[in-house]
Amino acid sequence: MFDMTNLLNLQITIFGLMLSGYLLTKTGILSSEARTPLSDLLINFILPCNIITSFMMEFNKKIMLDCLSILIVSICIQAVVVISSKYFFPGADAKKLPVLQYGTIVSNAGFMGNPIAQGLYGDQGLLYASIYLIPLRAVMWSFGVNCFAGTKGKGIVKKILTHPCIVAVFLGMILMISQIQLPEGIQLAIRYAGNANTALSMIVIGNILAEVRISEISNLKAWWFCIVRLVIIPVMVFIGCHFAGIDELVKQVSVVLAGMPAAATTAILAAKYDGDAHFAAKIVFLSTLLSLISVPLLCIFMN
Repeated sequence: MFDMTNLLNLQITIFGLMLSGYLLTKTGILSSEARTPLSDLLINFILPCNIITSFMMEFNKKIMLDCLSILIVSICIQAVVVISSKYFFPGADAKKLPVLQYGTIVSNAGFMGNPIAQGLYGDQGLLYASIYLIPLRAVMWSFGVNCFAGTKGKGIVKKILTHPCIVAVFLGMILMISQIQLPEGIQLAIRYAGNANTALSMIVIGNILAEVRISEISNLKAWWFCIVRLVIIPVMVFIGCHFAGIDELVKQVSVVLAGMPAAATTAILAAKYDGDAHFAAKIVFLSTLLSLISVPLLCIFMN
């Protein structure tokens, strides 16, 4: 299902782009203040264009069934992770527990998932990743925020349905099912904008990692979190998909996305809601760094 050479090249590319973001921040070319507008640009424009592009393919019954299959798999994963996140970290203090729970529930698949799925499995992998992320984004704005805020808040459903990435999925599905062909110039504009997703996503992550001191990473809870996030969860998904007889490509995309590191928003929300933002930055850094090793190992394990 995948080429090991492509995987290694993809990992080198991702590391190089993250290193670029790290060095640009350390040299003062890219400031921490630039992170918010860059993240907004990614989430509200570039990533939706990338998602719409993934739906620009020939539609058939198998693709429809596989999209439904990966949606069900993703819903099951999110349900299990939300429930089990309460029991993975006994003894964690009041400020660290919300960080650990959120990082377990919400992975960085939104930033790293699409480029990795596309790099490993092509446009069909990107399509499946876009569908997989629908439940993840719903959980992120409901149960995820609830870890810190202690309330489900108002307008959650509206926020989910109007999220640019969710809207892009609906638009993409309409284009794929109807097989409407947009003018070539518009298609190219969407495709070129979407192609910036990988580079800009990894540069933003590098910008975040530049604020974390490597010497302060040695924390047993952070290492245990990485084992849960990068090993236990994807292995559980693999076993579930295997015994359920899920299509091979759907299974591989699901396992890889389930094994993504902690979301960058872990540190942002921790700071906003008076959580342990410093610890949150540690688990984002450590899990992102270790994912450069764990993702290839997951792919080797599946094959």
